[in-house]
Amino acid sequence: MILEKFRRFQSQDYVFKIAKSAEDVSGFHQLRRDIFCKEQAVFEDDDIDLFDEAMIPIVCKPIIAGMEDNVIGCVRIDEREPGVWYGSRLGVSSEYRKVRRFSAAATVRNQQPCNAGLGAIGAGLIYKAVSTANALGCREFLATVQRQNARFFERLHWQPIRPVHLHGLEHMFMRADLNYYKPAVRVA
Repeated sequence: MILEKFRRFQSQDYVFKIAKSAEDVSGFHQLRRDIFCKEQAVFEDDDIDLFDEAMIPIVCKPIIAGMEDNVIGCVRIDEREPGVWYGSRLGVSSEYRKVRRFSAAATVRNQQPCNAGLGAIGAGLIYKAVSTANALGCREFLATVQRQNARFFERLHWQPIRPVHLHGLEHMFMRADLNYYKPAVRVA
């Protein structure tokens, strides 16, 4: 008998959406705790702050056998002054950070480019975040990005503004090119 290792199944079909159900919102917060508290130890027990009061939570979930599975990606957006939106707490479950492409169905369903060769889940979350804000009247979209991720954002049409130090880590304050992030057809 030959026992060979097998690769864990990983869907190439995903949905990026605003978290509205209790299950999606719970998964959104759990993934943030897993990444920013447990894995990165940026925060102790919870990463909730004043921006959570007015944020729009966005999640990514794989589609398996036609059904949504657990939350594997998250980002929040909020409008801090009229027309000026921010994205923050972008995170992808460690098992999905190497996904490099979506199925054609995911590209069509989510109305966004596939960004082949890039971290597809992170890129998809960024696209959903900025295009959602753009549909809601955004005239400027900003984010403070961990320094090691700044080049990834630059490849996704973001411009660095200045380095900043936040939560004991080096970050880059960045601006999205709104011409690349077309307003979402539907904000859902």
